Amino acid sequence: MTDATAPSSSFAPLRQKVFATLWIATVIGNTGSFIRDVASAWLVTDLSPAPAAVATIQAAATLPIFLLAIPAGVLSDILDRRKFLIVIQLMLACVSVCLLLLSATGLQSVSSLIALTFAGGVGAALMAPTWQAIVPELVEKKDVKSAVALNSLGINIARSIGPAVGGVLLAWFGAAVTYGVDVISYLFVISALVWWKRPPESADALSEKFAGAFRAGLRYAKASHELHVVLLRAAAFFAFSSAVWALLPLVARNLLGGDAGYYGILLGAVGAGAIGGAVLMPKLRARFDADTLLLGAAGVTAAVMAGLSFKPPQWMAPVVLLALGAAWITALTTLNGAAQSILPNWVRGRSLAVYLTVFNGAMTAGSLIWGVVAEAAGVPLTLLIGAAGLFAVGLLFHPLKLPRGEADLVASNHWPEPLTAEPVENDRGPVMILIEYRVARADRDGFLNAIHRLSQERRRDGAYSWGVTEDAADPERIVEWFMVESWAEHLRQHRRVSKADADVQQEVLRFQQGPEAPVVRHFLAVNRPRTNRRS
Repeated sequence: MTDATAPSSSFAPLRQKVFATLWIATVIGNTGSFIRDVASAWLVTDLSPAPAAVATIQAAATLPIFLLAIPAGVLSDILDRRKFLIVIQLMLACVSVCLLLLSATGLQSVSSLIALTFAGGVGAALMAPTWQAIVPELVEKKDVKSAVALNSLGINIARSIGPAVGGVLLAWFGAAVTYGVDVISYLFVISALVWWKRPPESADALSEKFAGAFRAGLRYAKASHELHVVLLRAAAFFAFSSAVWALLPLVARNLLGGDAGYYGILLGAVGAGAIGGAVLMPKLRARFDADTLLLGAAGVTAAVMAGLSFKPPQWMAPVVLLALGAAWITALTTLNGAAQSILPNWVRGRSLAVYLTVFNGAMTAGSLIWGVVAEAAGVPLTLLIGAAGLFAVGLLFHPLKLPRGEADLVASNHWPEPLTAEPVENDRGPVMILIEYRVARADRDGFLNAIHRLSQERRRDGAYSWGVTEDAADPERIVEWFMVESWAEHLRQHRRVSKADADVQQEVLRFQQGPEAPVVRHFLAVNRPRTNRRS
């Protein structure tokens, strides 16, 4: 008999029909996107040779994700994710149609290319957290990390095919045909999403609105120490590694003397390396922990950046970039898997959006900074500086360990419904919850340590303020209090408490004296009644 919670094989999620269908469709769609991106990245070098212009295209693609990922994550948690993804795909198809028409008529310029790249980035910003958030809907819990790795593998299969095809199409047929192929790829993705019959969500009086969901997501991210660790490690890695992506078109053209087809080969080599890395990932994960894998990815990426700065022969650069692809997918799957494993479903889209914001913020800022540095110092020296910085931060942050994601985040539903004298309107608030404990003096330190661990759960699940007080006349009477913005938000708190959180609460309750449970009271804000004044 197999353990339902045991880790699955790398390709187990593909045995599930819906996941496999959507995965194949996204490989096709991402291939089209890489075909589009290679055309845009090369086209801008024809329109302007300045390194800053080339780096700006990279920044225009990632800046919207930095700006919009969190609102997009909120939408992914409160809207029907399937319908939302279909709308986004239609929007992205329209962007590529505009690129096609401008290129076909000879009206393409640096400004229009940057503007449409930015619009494509908006679509990517809306799509990314939603696409990642549907993974747990498509596979069993034990298959989630494998599904995340397969999604990264799919992106890199597309990366290995798309740039090479895009380079050939661009060299032989021009930009308009290249963008047209991208338009066709969206039809496959839209068709797969239409085919997917996602179970409709039942009407819920406690459904979140945008503003409240936005605040709840930020509160969760602010209170989650484990998420902070993932975000910091991601920011450090991507800020420095972005140099190679921002400057790779100039490496291909100026340092190595290649054309559009050669640039496509370089990107294809990155994708091929990533495929090889993905195949090796199960063996690597069995042998090394996540922190060692991330340090190794930083070291290999830094070595590749340094190697490119010395202008290797054209034949050698694709070989070197195979290693970059393997390191890149190792870093992506390690960080993304760590983020996925620590997030409950109710806030998954929003918290993944925070991760994507940090990822793309680091890539955007890095691209702009490395472009400016390259203007002043040249591409080779900039790559060397980026390589040294990446290796240094890899070593510096290695002691800050990534979370293992072993907690049971399924809702425990163990809180009893709050007692009320009469029905309470959902939007009434704020609400103060008081929990009165009896704690012996000898147990005070242990109790306070336990309840401060519990405070993280309170804040993650909806409390915007929290504290502990004692009765001046009876120090063994201790009251925990926390504030929630509305009655509906407190009822949502009841649903959000996980089994892991319930274990922490049980640790607190060990210190309760006597047979009686702690007394819980709910206090609602009241407003002063209005009075009629005579003039």
